[in-house]
Amino acid sequence: MPVIESLFISGQWRPAATGGTREVLDPADARPFAVVAEADTADADAAVAAARRAFDHGPWPGTPVAERAALLHRVGDLLQRDRERIALLESRDTGKTVAEGRIDVDDVTAAFRYFAGLVTGEAGGRTVDTGSADVRSTVVHEPVGVCAMITPWNYPLLQASWKVAPALAAGNTFVLKPSEITPLSTIELLRLLDEAGLPAGAGNLVTGAGDPVGARLAEHPGVDLVSFTGGLLSGTRVAAAAAPTVKKVALELGGKNPNVVFADACSTAESFDTAVDQALNAAFAHSGQVCSAGSRLLIEDAVRDRFVTELAARAARIRLGRGTEPGVECGPLVSQRQLDRTEEFVASALAEGATLRCGGSRPAPDPVRPAGGYFYSPTVLDHCHRGMRVIREELFAPLLTVETFRTEDEAVELANDTEYGLAGAVFTADPERARRVAGRLRHGTVWINDYHPYLPQAEWGGFGKSGIGRELGPAGLDEYREPKHIYENLRPAAVRWFTG
Repeated sequence: MPVIESLFISGQWRPAATGGTREVLDPADARPFAVVAEADTADADAAVAAARRAFDHGPWPGTPVAERAALLHRVGDLLQRDRERIALLESRDTGKTVAEGRIDVDDVTAAFRYFAGLVTGEAGGRTVDTGSADVRSTVVHEPVGVCAMITPWNYPLLQASWKVAPALAAGNTFVLKPSEITPLSTIELLRLLDEAGLPAGAGNLVTGAGDPVGARLAEHPGVDLVSFTGGLLSGTRVAAAAAPTVKKVALELGGKNPNVVFADACSTAESFDTAVDQALNAAFAHSGQVCSAGSRLLIEDAVRDRFVTELAARAARIRLGRGTEPGVECGPLVSQRQLDRTEEFVASALAEGATLRCGGSRPAPDPVRPAGGYFYSPTVLDHCHRGMRVIREELFAPLLTVETFRTEDEAVELANDTEYGLAGAVFTADPERARRVAGRLRHGTVWINDYHPYLPQAEWGGFGKSGIGRELGPAGLDEYREPKHIYENLRPAAVRWFTG
């Protein structure tokens, strides 16, 4: 296989300085299907230097807002032009279905278009009322500078867009490092940015491992902001590496997300069907490899047996296979490591007293499920409790745990009993209870009678160890801007504080 030119530095595609390469594996059969450059610290330094020159001396930070917004709109148009090709690439790289890949491309398009509109609407700054006609006071926003962006393997294109779009809208330059496991759609994004006319050096890409490449970006004195999406342990290392240079840090570190279902949400056949369907979607979309996955089902005791029985029966019927095959509903896990972790979680849960209701093993191979693929059957673990490892740790696996409650207070206590606080949901037919519980949940996003939708115009991020800062929405743009207060005295006069 030829090596894909995957380092984009100062407007040029190039190999790694050492000539190193890495195979990209198809998780459906564990076979390599692409080879990319494997960067090291020298490449990271070169990319930062290019971004630094482009910010300090290049045109992008001073480009009028309308022109920056126009480029973002062009990127959105190019994404839609190449929608099917990129969706297929994302499917093969990550294992998700092509249908999920298409949704990702549409969501990325929406993010670019949203930030283009947002930055246009906010041009001109904010006038501060000083109470004096002799003073003009204005707060303006300026770009932070050089931004290092480190993205995860589960939604590589989407997570890149949540960082790149607001950073460019604000006038920053950047160095982007995708996960070494799933780099291909990010490479395509840089190609589209180049085609759209982004000036050389304003956007740079390095492909390689978190250590040493991500670590170097986090500590680099030429970087003004580092934005990281990934696991808690890696996130704390990024924050520690960034601390000596006192750069801005934004961290999205995942979650342990409760899906709270009250009995009154199951009072009719239709509402029962909806609640079960939503619980399946919450837990098993993209094989559970979602930071906001509703992997903890908290079900009211009165409907527990009926609900879990139906849920397990439907989970057992999920069509598992290669994401590019017609009719497949759920793809493989992304890597052997994730498959091994999944098996460890199930074994520990069973040893600690959980009851296996469905799944719990690798499925048998078939024509759409190659023998070497990282497949694991959707699994429901009943009779779980807060002392279990499977309840405490983020899974990123097709595993759903079941806990029960009897009162609203108990439901809230269980839902908040986690060191994370990214997302959660409440299903109930009582609007007052829905809003009351949503208000008490310590999670950055709370869905009522729904699960998983998000809006580019609404902030995304979490409480506690789910991270620092927000992506999307106005706050997502503010992460990439520095506010500056300009105070102008229109009638200057001597102060006469000192009389000498």
